[in-house]
Amino acid sequence: MALKNDKDFLQRLQYRWPYILEDEAQDSSYLQEQILKLLCGENGNWVRVGDPNQAIYETFTTASPEHLKNFLLQPDVIAKTLPNSGRSTLSIIGLANELINWVNNAHPVEELRTSLTTPFIIPTPPGDPQPNPQDDPKAIFIYDKKMSATKELEIISDSVKRWLDENPNKTVAVLVPRNDRGAKLVEILQKNSIPYIELLQSSQSTRETAKILSEILRFIENPTLTVNIVRVFSSFCEIFFNMENVNKDEMIQLMKSCSFLEDYLYPRLLSDWIDRIAINSPDHEEKILPKLKLFREYLNRWLEAADLPIHQLLITLGQDLFKQQTELALTHKLALLLEQSAHIHPDWQLPDFVNELTLIADNRRKIFGFTDEDTGFDPDLYKGKVVVATYHKAKGLEWDRVYLTSVNNYDFPSAQKSDDSISEKYFYRYPYNLEAEIISKLKALINEDVESLYLDYGAATEKSRIDYGSERLRLLYVGITRAKKELIITWNTGDTHHSNSSQLTSSIPFLALKTYLETKNYGN
Repeated sequence: MALKNDKDFLQRLQYRWPYILEDEAQDSSYLQEQILKLLCGENGNWVRVGDPNQAIYETFTTASPEHLKNFLLQPDVIAKTLPNSGRSTLSIIGLANELINWVNNAHPVEELRTSLTTPFIIPTPPGDPQPNPQDDPKAIFIYDKKMSATKELEIISDSVKRWLDENPNKTVAVLVPRNDRGAKLVEILQKNSIPYIELLQSSQSTRETAKILSEILRFIENPTLTVNIVRVFSSFCEIFFNMENVNKDEMIQLMKSCSFLEDYLYPRLLSDWIDRIAINSPDHEEKILPKLKLFREYLNRWLEAADLPIHQLLITLGQDLFKQQTELALTHKLALLLEQSAHIHPDWQLPDFVNELTLIADNRRKIFGFTDEDTGFDPDLYKGKVVVATYHKAKGLEWDRVYLTSVNNYDFPSAQKSDDSISEKYFYRYPYNLEAEIISKLKALINEDVESLYLDYGAATEKSRIDYGSERLRLLYVGITRAKKELIITWNTGDTHHSNSSQLTSSIPFLALKTYLETKNYGN
């Protein structure tokens, strides 16, 4: 509004920026496009660089590749294609081009055939400073084997371990569709002692810090619940005591035997639970009782701090628990986050702040910490380690070997009735995308469109399926083009947690690419 209403202000900005260079233009929103159009003016220079095939934010932001496509059709626009790429081998380029070709000409859903557009990728010419890697058609492997979601991650973990042993100076990444899926893979990698770096909603160190703090807050909220104190003690042992699991489990069982936690936390005269243990089990006096007393000192200190504002309480906990600068800085960042939440929600109590930290600990809330994987990323700095990233986070990056996971009809649907949609919950009576249906009705209300307002449910759901399927085709294309030399694609049958769920199948584009590879290899 300011640009339209204040012509002098607009002219000053136009004079200041005679050239406008816009990168990633396929992710531009309508508002962003209109602002840049005003800044450009009638005589300005507006250079837009983008690839509509990499528009992967449309269904959950206001971005849309259609803005760039329509811009290219304007008569006063000079369009130039930049099809050359030296990133990948010829075989990987061929697979990416085949996905474009198949989508445009053979996708079973007509509305999805415009999801990807030409030009096809062309290798760099001879003498180019960025030549394509040496080609190896056998370095592409589409693993079409039925397996559970957990089994898929275990197989990939084993494969990564073998590959890293043989290629310690190369880069590798596993791409997952969702952050929680990546967190599960990280757990398996940790279990198998495989070095890793993660690009998820939050790093492992961030989640662990949030987890410890949330457990202590939960204890402060209800200090008489045994499970709360046991959880805190488990984390406390990892920080303060170098204990074997056997001794740790023994102490946890001992704490569970305390019938009245008040006798441990705030004992009255002659009712101290620790003193009773010393009398009944003298062998515990040297090894276990000092640890229980130290733990009690910290618990009492934290309970006394319960009346502090939430951000001060969190900083107090962090100073007691952590010594590394990154952990202290992260605690301060979490404290500021909760302080901001307290201002926005003045009615929040301690359980609400616990829930907020739990979302971060469970990898469901985005927050950046202060480790290398949080503050910046260059794949070449992590040779010999596997990078775990979402397909979205991987955009713009490249690795020698890439694993594309979960290419099934849930994470990469094709607008088929047999597809399980992430937006159509199993407990709904009808297979509707309620969010899409509600938004459709709200738009009808705003536009005073009475006819659309009273249309039967289902039309918005069908459109959402098309939009989501289209975006997932582009996401698969982005995944393929992250690989420089080697590419592995897998799928899984999902996790069935409810009676209405059914096993997933491989996605339609997965089968199309598999058929292409088989035909090509057979021909060779």
